[in-house]
Amino acid sequence: MTDANKRQKIAQLVLDHMYPKDHNAHAMGIAIDEIRPGYARASMVVRREMLNGHGSLHGGMSYALADTAFAYACNSYNTNAVAAGCSIVYPSAGREGDRLTAEAVETHLTGRNGVYDVTVSNQDGDIIALFRGQSRMVSGTVVPSEEIAKHV
Repeated sequence: MTDANKRQKIAQLVLDHMYPKDHNAHAMGIAIDEIRPGYARASMVVRREMLNGHGSLHGGMSYALADTAFAYACNSYNTNAVAAGCSIVYPSAGREGDRLTAEAVETHLTGRNGVYDVTVSNQDGDIIALFRGQSRMVSGTVVPSEEIAKHV
């Protein structure tokens, strides 16, 4: 198995380990569609209860989708990583029935610190949110080493 294949297998094991326990993602209908080292793509459909008083997607909902993709991308190396800071802008509004996709891409990783850019777009390619997250690797792993050894 090549190093690239091993890293991809580890990223998939991280997803398989984290997602069943990700109660917020399940409650919001967020699916993790793809994971690779330093990358994740998540999606959800905007439901009525996600709308604000103006009838558009509440910013917190698109933030949660972006933050979820960010979490999987920065944990994909199987070292526990947490958010050290995040920012978001909302270029346009999501609407009920939209299928939103959040694509998290690692833009910088040095030591224990990472930077990830997440683009949230709708089914037409309109950008709903631009999110930047800074991660910090902390002690521990997502998947126990014994489990990694069985599969890699």
